[in-house]
Amino acid sequence: MSSTPAPALARAPKPKKPFYRSFGFQITIALIAGILLGILALNLGPDAEGNPNGLTATLSTIGNAYVTLLKVAVVPLIFLAIVASITQLRNVTNAARLAGQTLLWFGITALIAVTIGIVLGVTIQPGNRVAHDQLTTADPYAVGTWWNFLKGIIPQNFLGLTVSTSVDASTGAAVSTVGFNVLQVIVISIAVGIAALKLGRRAEPFIAFTQSSLKIVQRVLWWIIRIAPIGTLGLIASAVVQYGTDKLLTLVWFVIAVYAGLVLVLFVVYPILVKSHGLSIKQYFSGVWPAVQLGFVSRSSIGTLPLTQRVTERNLGVPREYASFAVPLGATTKMDGCAAIYPAIAAIFVAQFFGVELNIVSYLLIALVSVVGSAATAGTTGATVMLTLTLSTLGLPLEGVGLLLAIDPILDMGRTAVNVAGQALVPTIVAKREGILDQDLYNAPRDGEPFADDSDE
Repeated sequence: MSSTPAPALARAPKPKKPFYRSFGFQITIALIAGILLGILALNLGPDAEGNPNGLTATLSTIGNAYVTLLKVAVVPLIFLAIVASITQLRNVTNAARLAGQTLLWFGITALIAVTIGIVLGVTIQPGNRVAHDQLTTADPYAVGTWWNFLKGIIPQNFLGLTVSTSVDASTGAAVSTVGFNVLQVIVISIAVGIAALKLGRRAEPFIAFTQSSLKIVQRVLWWIIRIAPIGTLGLIASAVVQYGTDKLLTLVWFVIAVYAGLVLVLFVVYPILVKSHGLSIKQYFSGVWPAVQLGFVSRSSIGTLPLTQRVTERNLGVPREYASFAVPLGATTKMDGCAAIYPAIAAIFVAQFFGVELNIVSYLLIALVSVVGSAATAGTTGATVMLTLTLSTLGLPLEGVGLLLAIDPILDMGRTAVNVAGQALVPTIVAKREGILDQDLYNAPRDGEPFADDSDE
């Protein structure tokens, strides 16, 4: 008697996690809790000696510690990811075309963003809506120049480390801070990757070690990302305590103009670009949103870089070989918030404040600096340096930067969110145009998870 084989058992669907374990839900709750705790800490005020109260100090420590953890992962992630991606270029036939398309779309989106900034600055005229006696000019603490950019790409050491010394205002002691120049790290990584690629089989042990090390760093990064709600709570609460709402009143029209530009780019321009390439707007936002949220509260594109790269690969379906090159490059040179919208509106504000008439040539120069000048701020203090570069190009007084420093952190939250969204958008568009986008992964349901496919986590 013959028997038919039993049909294979269907794979049981993955059980849906409770809503409270959703990454998006946890981040949202952290934002709300952070605002409430920030208001409470603000109302408690300083202690009898004028020092921050215990709640304020705790919230600040939590937020700063989380940003520090993210930044710790940046240098090894960039180095290992770029080296690994370059060594795999032997399997990619259109590597040069991908790089060219990436830079082209960086420029296109920057041009759109700066045009919106110019139109808003001219229309709203924020510089004509403030009382001159309520604002104080001051020299900028950092100035962007093309010469500094050229010097900045030359690595000073293997890890691109920088050391700065400042004086503690309370103790008078000198404090040294170690940082890193991201652009230099990218240059070093590219050089090492090309060398390994040229060596061929002799570099196989190094390539295998690099790829294995990258997996380890990515796993550690995943652990850091999972505690993002805790870091978010501390960061947003500290922002409420530090900035409050008073500083918004004097420059309210300037803030309105900047945030109007940010909203238009993030929620109008980017969706149009996504839709025009045949992709789902909903899937783009649900995919990139974890990084946008973290960018908003951390105010650091570099600190958010590990998460931006991860959502670009795991949610938006951009191949790792390409994303590991395009996203770190974008984190230093693709800043529609800091390098396009903000400097355009701020430069127009300064001109209006000082009574300087701008002509069509001035507006063309603003657009030119925004499209090609963001590289001049790579690895440095982004928006302020970019603004000084714009002002110096137009011949406007640099002390006008001091007019806006008081509210800069408030604006920086929105600017960074737009930066991060754009840094994930361009690789996605280019991957789609070149036919290498994993559209199944792009369209995969996420069910509240930070990544569409977290089966290996």
